[in-house]
Amino acid sequence: MDPVSAALLSALAGGVAGEVGRQTWTTLGALVRRPFGRGGGNTPPVSSGEAELTRLAADPGDQGRAQALSTALAVRAAVDEDFRADLAAWQEQAALVRAEDSAVTNIVSGGTLNGPVLQGKDFSNLTFNAAPAPAPPSGGANDNVADSTR
Repeated sequence: MDPVSAALLSALAGGVAGEVGRQTWTTLGALVRRPFGRGGGNTPPVSSGEAELTRLAADPGDQGRAQALSTALAVRAAVDEDFRADLAAWQEQAALVRAEDSAVTNIVSGGTLNGPVLQGKDFSNLTFNAAPAPAPPSGGANDNVADSTR
């Protein structure tokens, strides 16, 4: 199982991706707070991840705290089979929110293009084929300025 990205944890703790990101962070919190092995038994001498989760929530921009949570999750997953399975399922859901993968690759190729080409991500409220803005009315203050280059 791949470790949970510290950048993803930091982004989720910081509230990226709106409601989906918040729900993903809340789900991770619930997962971390579950008892080891769900069946009780002996608690291994490793962090549940709850302290690291709380510290990162207090300062989402601290990459050291994000890395500490990532490490705690990996160690717990190594010793708790139920947690490992649930964390893997959580990671699949979190992949939909991956803030670290927000890079966009735009390719425009071949032929002649007529019209607007937008490059970026997550556009909204766009209008194409709109009439051009009207020209400013003539008769303004600058109309009577003499051309001094003559």
